[in-house]
Amino acid sequence: MSKRTLHAFFKPSSSPQAKKSRTDTTSIHPTYPFPIAALDSSLSTSLSLDTPSNPPKHINNQPHLDLLYFQPYIPHRTAQQLFLFLRRNLPFYRVKYTIRRGSTETIINTPRFTTVFGVDETSYFALPADVSNTNTNTTERILIDRKTKTPISRNKYKCTPRPIPSCLETVRKQIESVCGATFNFCLINYYASGEDSISYHSDDERFLGPEPTIASLSLGARRDFLMRHKPFQSGGERGTLKLPLGSGDMVVMRGETQANWLHSIPKRKAGGEADRGRINITFRKAVVPGGTENYYRYNVGDGEVYRWDEERGEMVKWKG
Repeated sequence: MSKRTLHAFFKPSSSPQAKKSRTDTTSIHPTYPFPIAALDSSLSTSLSLDTPSNPPKHINNQPHLDLLYFQPYIPHRTAQQLFLFLRRNLPFYRVKYTIRRGSTETIINTPRFTTVFGVDETSYFALPADVSNTNTNTTERILIDRKTKTPISRNKYKCTPRPIPSCLETVRKQIESVCGATFNFCLINYYASGEDSISYHSDDERFLGPEPTIASLSLGARRDFLMRHKPFQSGGERGTLKLPLGSGDMVVMRGETQANWLHSIPKRKAGGEADRGRINITFRKAVVPGGTENYYRYNVGDGEVYRWDEERGEMVKWKG
């Protein structure tokens, strides 16, 4: 790695927030490609005191639809600070994976940057000192089987689950208190521009349990969030629900929504804020190991790590 690139990664931020004390220690874990900074005290305080910024709009006027729509959930200035912080400090991936349709295999290139943290409900992270009958000398958090209260077996997961870092734990706990739900996974998408997208889909996998609650927080550039009922009849965009999501806005999908509705972020090739980056954070709860395997396969995979380069203004491959 060049001296210039290393300097870009490790130079102090020029923002006043970066110079203030942190609310927690930097998150370090063997599963992280590099240490993940904690939120500074002013940003953490703003998230605690100023959210939700507005009460939600309840959208339940269509069949099987149950949404909470916050405009905004986080005040715009705080949301922009959080966007810049997370883009600068989280590891991201450009995942490739193979799908099979009959006898044909197709390589899929994920049209956005992704990352994920968490583990399903059958396990949890804990310090060895807090768990009885452990002979582990490490001071790092380890995975514990929720039923037996002992370290998990080595073959429980093919992937390697990662604990949610403190900077995202702050956001998770705050959103949980508003949603009345609990979450054990945090998925993050980074859309570098309007060219990045996610196609119509629903989060109705069995590993989420019946009627899951999913909170989706938007930071950075404004993008349209489209929804349509399943099955979708031909006829253009009729029957499509469009929610514009600005920085700090949040949609909480509840009840029968996932079983009956699809959602997407379409491409925006020009106009508006198409040249700006956007982060979407979704919090959800997986109840069985299949959820852990799925989320790490499709959001981390076996690909290279990317990190934001302030000087170049783009994600670059991390060589650290």
